[in-house]
Amino acid sequence: MRLSNTIFCGARRTAVVENFAGIKFSGAKRVGGGLLALLMSVSMVSGTEAQVAPGSSLGSSAARVAALPDGLSRAGTKLPDVKVSGAKVAKVAEVTEEKVTGKTSGEEVKKSPASGGVSEVEMVRMVAALEERIRQLESRIESLTEAKSNTEVKPGVFGAIAGTSAPMVTTSAVMAATTAAKSDTAKEVVALQDEAKQNSQLLKFLKDVEINGVVDGYYSYNTNQVDMFTQGRAFDVRHNAFSLQLARIGFNKAASTDSPLGFRLDVGLGETVDRIISVSDYSRNEATKHLLQAYVSYVAPVGKGLTIDFGKMYTPVGAEVIDTKDNFNYSRGWLFTYGPYYHTGFRAKYAFNDKVALTGFLFNGWDNLYENNHNRNAGKTTGLQLSLNPTKKFALTQTYLGGPEAPLANVPAVSRRDNWRNIADTVATYLVTDKLTLTGNFVAGSDGDDAGKRGKWTGFSGYLKYAFNSRLAFSPRFEIFDDSDGLRTGTAQTVKGVTLTQEIKLVNNLLTRFEFRRDYSNRKFFTNASGTTLNHQNTFIVGLSYAFSNRDQ
Repeated sequence: MRLSNTIFCGARRTAVVENFAGIKFSGAKRVGGGLLALLMSVSMVSGTEAQVAPGSSLGSSAARVAALPDGLSRAGTKLPDVKVSGAKVAKVAEVTEEKVTGKTSGEEVKKSPASGGVSEVEMVRMVAALEERIRQLESRIESLTEAKSNTEVKPGVFGAIAGTSAPMVTTSAVMAATTAAKSDTAKEVVALQDEAKQNSQLLKFLKDVEINGVVDGYYSYNTNQVDMFTQGRAFDVRHNAFSLQLARIGFNKAASTDSPLGFRLDVGLGETVDRIISVSDYSRNEATKHLLQAYVSYVAPVGKGLTIDFGKMYTPVGAEVIDTKDNFNYSRGWLFTYGPYYHTGFRAKYAFNDKVALTGFLFNGWDNLYENNHNRNAGKTTGLQLSLNPTKKFALTQTYLGGPEAPLANVPAVSRRDNWRNIADTVATYLVTDKLTLTGNFVAGSDGDDAGKRGKWTGFSGYLKYAFNSRLAFSPRFEIFDDSDGLRTGTAQTVKGVTLTQEIKLVNNLLTRFEFRRDYSNRKFFTNASGTTLNHQNTFIVGLSYAFSNRDQ
């Protein structure tokens, strides 16, 4: 029985024929790399005995030769696979094992005379060891080739003889791959830069623009048990009902000399929105009623900076404002209720220093987005405001507005004339201590009715707020409103009001107010559900206001 194998020597292919009696080398010439020396050393082994354990696998590649001649391989040379058929090796092992004398360890194994004294068993072990050594060398050569992948690698000698060649890794291929990788990296860098730019713009917007808002609701009970609405109130009009007074979100970018452009936008819904436009041309302002404020700002390079605003804005008149959280009490007083709420037009403010500022106004009129004068060319409402802060504890603001206005703002009734409407408003605030604040508001106005009859009104409100601590405060209010000609309330009367408000901050920006208010008049101005007229009304209110902002409160 014969076993054939192929050994690649130098630049030639030499066939080696093995038989179980010995090894015959045919056509052998001088071989490169020391492989011939290895084979000669194998053939010269004589007198070697092998001890074989019963049942051991003679053809296993686990067998090792302790050392091989150093000339077997050279650095950078690809060695071929030297394969021994597993079936043939098994057969060799079987035949050879039959020649082993004895089945126990230590028995002598027969040797083939033709092999120079080397037994068949040892020959198989040497072939297996040679195969394993070649695999180890090839593995090392492959790792070295990968480490030098940026240079051209020529086919190994053994690969050329076998008719196969190693892959050609050229410099151009490496450069092409590198260029493609750089291109992909550049695209990724550009994408990351664009994303970073967008994030930077968003962060800048959040830094420059204040985002704020309020959610304000209440429950009110009127002892007169009115049918629906409490009289003489601005926004807290619902009786015996839970109501949403206002939900608002605002965006505000303050203009400055360093950043001269700014804007203010407030959008809201709730009882407040409907009540604001109910005193004006409802049909024409319905579409824009949710837009509480919307104006742009510009700081002109005049002196220390002239701030000019244009658009729809809250009125500068009065001590109280639209947002409940910025007032001492939950309900608005008589002066606020029968004054203007908003205007449309220009506002220009110049601060001479931190103590004195002067503001000028040019508006369409009171509580209207569009001009509603009887004579459309009659003119605009103009005004001035002087703000004084002589000390850190005292502030005084004096405001005047005047201009031709139509007396019947609510259509479909059409005014027959335009009357000159005036209002002068004074607000003074004094910080007695860090716990006690006093505020006073005085107003005087005049107007004419649709028949041209002139009339006037005056009013005063006094406020006190005492803060027991950061969460608990008490705020009483006293007011008197004299509408002697009935131009504002519709009845010639003098009304008075006393309000007691207990404020509790549940958590930071969550504000709760418990309020009792009594209004009384020198005329039977108030009514109940049955239609009976009365000269007074009492209300109990529980209000809840939550304010939020991306800036520190």
